[in-house]
Amino acid sequence: MLHFTLKLENDCAQMRRETVYGKTPPARQAEIIHFIAEHGEMLARASTSGLHLADEMKARLLNSFLTLMNLRENLDRAALRHPIGRTNG
Repeated sequence: MLHFTLKLENDCAQMRRETVYGKTPPARQAEIIHFIAEHGEMLARASTSGLHLADEMKARLLNSFLTLMNLRENLDRAALRHPIGRTNG
């Protein structure tokens, strides 16, 4: 699970950098939203599976949820800065 959360956080950081300027195409935005939903579901299943997790792993899972939420918020903020139909010229 440690490898999963580390990769997830790395992928989210890369996507945040990709979306920060608000120029991410709608198709890519949809891919990112799907990524967030899919990985959030995996985290939810892992954290509620009934396995006894060390406190450090519980904290890592919560941090990974927060990372996904921050990515979604970043995507939303970028969209507000550059609404559809607005040109930068």
